[in-house]
Amino acid sequence: MSGGVEWALHCCVVLTSADEPVPATRLAELHDVSASYLAKQLQALSRAGLVRSVQGKAGGYVLTREPASITVLDVVEAIDGPGPAFVCSEIRQRGPLATPPEACVGPCAITRAMSNADAAWRESLRAVTIADLVQSINADYGPRTMSTVATWLSTPTP
Repeated sequence: MSGGVEWALHCCVVLTSADEPVPATRLAELHDVSASYLAKQLQALSRAGLVRSVQGKAGGYVLTREPASITVLDVVEAIDGPGPAFVCSEIRQRGPLATPPEACVGPCAITRAMSNADAAWRESLRAVTIADLVQSINADYGPRTMSTVATWLSTPTP
């Protein structure tokens, strides 16, 4: 999984606290990350319909849906794509003891195990929403955590 997933998830959580659109540069500043790389993650979230860009002087990014309707899996797939984490290369058909292709009519034990793990992982991520993350953050760091973020976001940069 790419580092962009972490950045995108943090941005989605932060956007829940904003009353106004938040510029990408402000999100990058908050997280002390590369503004250009973060902009690419925000563009991917936008293409997936999870955020939208608001143009103009007071422009920036906003969530397109309620935080309870955006899952962690939605964000992962927006950034890294919907493909499986494991892709079988049929290594069993290579080397001096290669299994003949006609004997490989179904997935091998390794592919089955990895596919099952991927399905469980996706189901787990599908069960957690951005709203759940916000709730957990407030539980972990105190109920004023997100309001502190909102205050910082609304404070003009010098």
